[in-house]
Amino acid sequence: MADPKHLANDAWEALLTAHASLIKRFAAEDIWEDISMREYDVLYTLSKCPAPIRLTELNRHVLLSQPALSRMVDRLADRGLIGREPDPADGRGVRLALTGAGLELQRRIGRRHARDVARAMSAELTPAELRQLEEISLKLARNST
Repeated sequence: MADPKHLANDAWEALLTAHASLIKRFAAEDIWEDISMREYDVLYTLSKCPAPIRLTELNRHVLLSQPALSRMVDRLADRGLIGREPDPADGRGVRLALTGAGLELQRRIGRRHARDVARAMSAELTPAELRQLEEISLKLARNST
């Protein structure tokens, strides 16, 4: 019988390898216009928020350090893609949201990215496997927070 520790580590390594491979593939696509894939991730995350959020909330959903995210938000705001507004709950705080231009750019790039993701995932996995992967991934995410 296989050692549970080895099984868990082998599964983790396979997951990381798949993630790295897919990220490289998606980053190489000619869809990103004048933003990076990481910048798109910030725009995408904000597009899913029903209301403006604080930087600390945004930081929970992107794979960047807080200082790196702050600098990126500054650059995206300078380009008119992210807006800042005072936090009514805390006068010192600022909440972030997409501007109209940011939402339009996110949607335009997002449509192309969604096609690339669907093509890559569907080429290797059956619909049943895709559902299983989603279920497993959500279970891992839910139990990791």
